[in-house]
Amino acid sequence: GAIDEAAVLSTCNRFELYFSAKDARAGLAAASKYLQERSKLPMSTLRESLFMLSSDHASHHALRVAAGLDSLVVGEGQILSQMKQCYYHATASGAGGKVTTRLLNAAVAAGKRARDETDIAKGAVSISSAAYELAEDRLKAQALNGLPLTLKDAKITIVGAGTMTRLLLTHMASHGVTKFTLINRSEPRAREMADEFAESHGCEIQVIATHGDNNVIREHTKDAHVVFTSTSSDSFVFAKEHLTDRTNPLMLVDISVPRNVDPACDELDSVVAYDVDSLKAVVDRNTAKRKREIVQAEILLEEEKRAFRGWLDSLSAVPAITKLQKKAEALRLAEMKRHNAKLQHLSPREIEAVERLSRGIVSKLLHGPMSALRDNKQRTDNKQGVATPLRLVKNMFNL
Repeated sequence: GAIDEAAVLSTCNRFELYFSAKDARAGLAAASKYLQERSKLPMSTLRESLFMLSSDHASHHALRVAAGLDSLVVGEGQILSQMKQCYYHATASGAGGKVTTRLLNAAVAAGKRARDETDIAKGAVSISSAAYELAEDRLKAQALNGLPLTLKDAKITIVGAGTMTRLLLTHMASHGVTKFTLINRSEPRAREMADEFAESHGCEIQVIATHGDNNVIREHTKDAHVVFTSTSSDSFVFAKEHLTDRTNPLMLVDISVPRNVDPACDELDSVVAYDVDSLKAVVDRNTAKRKREIVQAEILLEEEKRAFRGWLDSLSAVPAITKLQKKAEALRLAEMKRHNAKLQHLSPREIEAVERLSRGIVSKLLHGPMSALRDNKQRTDNKQGVATPLRLVKNMFNL
């Protein structure tokens, strides 16, 4: 068909088809037709949602996607693993060939480099990760005297066992914070989560069930240093009057909507409270920092794009290099055969030495022409009409 090889990247908010074709126009037409047949949409409707790129624009897009520059959250890491999966599926299925797999591999390498050499992926940009970052920063800054300096040294309680808690646990465990008390309305769900994180991250999690009695929460947080709340309760889990008698310091981090913590709790001398608005401020600040890193990341991606383009251009010289090598070897063998009678008196070891000598001479003679063919900077014809190395070598050796 018109398409030689292909790979598909499919995520929650993007569907991309990468392919290689000898004729770009025919390849794009074939891809559009395939998508139209699969979607059963009129082509006029489908085209409104299609975004087509080719050549350097397509490769640059793939690199930007892997680096997280084209994501809703700049620098997010999930897209890099999804690009890796795209590469694995393309190679395992056989649909991806030399060009597409090389592009995807280059994209993954570029994505890693962008994250390693810039701050494009630094700083929390989700509510759950911001909760960890905010709590850790506030402890180090001693926002409240008497609290430990790090979350690793703190007694941590998490109220609620939903999706946000799962994300929070994942983020904290990845930073080496593994000891928690988990309080939830029902025990089975919390127990399942505790067992899961014990197995996957080595966490030690004490599970407590409230059975709908919020007094249980307040009873089991008396000795806590930091409490994260993430429940679906439409009333305050912690109100100011619940904490007026508290003397030991407490940090409350509320990641719930609606709020689980009464803002008035922050007025107490022994309590410091943060809510989703505080976390959004962290997210906004880090998002702005990431966006400032885009310029530096783009410079790195430009280097990676040039490297891929160089490799791609070098493919055009492969047939000429192969022909040159075959022609040189044929000439060498013909000369060896022509002088065979004169070599009869030589021993097998001496004949092998002559073979090696002739191969070495041919190899050294070909080194210059083949290096010129591989030099992608000079391969394309220029507007002054000066012949390229590829054309010169073809003419010189009658290839």
